[in-house]
Amino acid sequence: MATTAPTSPTRPAPPAPGTAALHTSNRGLLTLGVMLATIMQILDSTIANVALPHMQPALGATADTVTWVLTSYIVASAIAIPITGWLSDRVGSRNLFLWSVVGFVISSALCGMAQNLEEMVAFRILQGISAAFMNPLSQTVMLDINPPERQGKAMAVWGMGIMVGPILGPVIGGWLTESYNWRWVFYVNLPLGVFCFAVLWWLLPSRPIKVRPFDTLGFSLLAIGIASLQLMLDRGQTEDWFSSGEVVIEALVAFIALWMFVVHLATGKRPMFDRDLFKNRNLVTGLAFMLVVGVVMMATMALLPPMLQRIYGYPVIDTGLLLMPRGFGIVFSMFVAAQLTQRGFDPRILVGVGFAVAAGSLYEMTTWTIEMGSQAFVVSGLVQGLGLGMVFMPLNQMAFATLPPHYRTEGSSLMNLMRNIGASVGISAVTALLARNIQTAHADIASHVTGDTMASVDLSSLQRFGMAADAALSMIDAEVNRQAAMIAYLDDFYAMAIVTALSVPLIIFLKKPPKPVPGEKAAPVDLH
Repeated sequence: MATTAPTSPTRPAPPAPGTAALHTSNRGLLTLGVMLATIMQILDSTIANVALPHMQPALGATADTVTWVLTSYIVASAIAIPITGWLSDRVGSRNLFLWSVVGFVISSALCGMAQNLEEMVAFRILQGISAAFMNPLSQTVMLDINPPERQGKAMAVWGMGIMVGPILGPVIGGWLTESYNWRWVFYVNLPLGVFCFAVLWWLLPSRPIKVRPFDTLGFSLLAIGIASLQLMLDRGQTEDWFSSGEVVIEALVAFIALWMFVVHLATGKRPMFDRDLFKNRNLVTGLAFMLVVGVVMMATMALLPPMLQRIYGYPVIDTGLLLMPRGFGIVFSMFVAAQLTQRGFDPRILVGVGFAVAAGSLYEMTTWTIEMGSQAFVVSGLVQGLGLGMVFMPLNQMAFATLPPHYRTEGSSLMNLMRNIGASVGISAVTALLARNIQTAHADIASHVTGDTMASVDLSSLQRFGMAADAALSMIDAEVNRQAAMIAYLDDFYAMAIVTALSVPLIIFLKKPPKPVPGEKAAPVDLH
């Protein structure tokens, strides 16, 4: 049933075509400031990855504990994202955005000055909390300052920052670490953050402030559930998953807390998220798609750098450069998708084709061999970028085109939360699958390394040569490990191709948004 949102101080009617929800004196410069905040936040989710080996001795950490530099940021951000909507209403969207940038810059400086692991984890938590609000608010601002007919292009610009950031992160992080010091991975945010703050302070408008009660129970349940899930995913591989009592407890706590949150959301008087949000078919379907985008995008980015370095021997900088064509593909296809949707092309077709192209590129990656040139990496990355870019912009456009403006911040929070969860689940799943398949493939290959299969080498005679025999056997074992790792990587690509392909039929649940016509009265918003 279609319902029209009533016009009231707290629920404004959707703006007519040609009119933006909020006015700013310089939309282009404000867009630059907003995108700078978005890119800073996204970069920091991956830029520190390549610097971890350099951080470990400086912080007095071990190989296991240094990963908390990444985990603390992810957990803090995931917990804070859901309250973006409430905080935005309570203190004002402008104030929250400005304070988020200030907090992000200060915490970045503190991370650069950290002297031990405890300090680094504490400062990364502060950085993650500040970063959590920047993504949903930036997306909301891009929608609010553009009229309905320009929102497709706005989402394309915003999506470029979201999708290209994780690709540029390892390149920039590797260059800063090798050329200067790992601390510059965090210090680089200072000049960028100061410029961003100045632009936002000058041009950023604010939504009306409205006081609404805080859902303490709902937030507590969601925070406990997300934190437990993230800890389970992070610790699962090192603790051998459910053979560990710690991982079992974390899984049970996550399930119970999230189940209670869902029940509270469905039955509570004033839940954290308005239940009308989940009546919007496009938003709910978009959340499912965004989960898959998080898996495909971040899991692939987690697999390719170590694969290119360990299997093919590329240095850090060259690895980053080989991953850049994926970013070029994303930028190009987002531009094309924005032009097509503006001309009335059905965005559902773009989403379906984009996922099919991404699935095809992942399947093509399963044909890689252990001895090949760099062309295959460039081509597959470019094709996969074309597919992902074709998905992201139309998906966001459809999700928010049928959503009343006063739900945008909460809707954006949910979309970002699902992408983060998808990324966490995807990275943990492919990492666990990789480790197990390496063991299986190694055992299978090693069982065939016998005198009959290696006629040119007399294995029994190697013992006569002492150290030479040990060195020869080590070389054989290293090659077996390399072959086993290659098989495991191909298995991961195959699994991701299947997941991506199976998500294509979800487009049948999407509704094509009405095309705004200049001068025409805004149509009622269908929440179903």
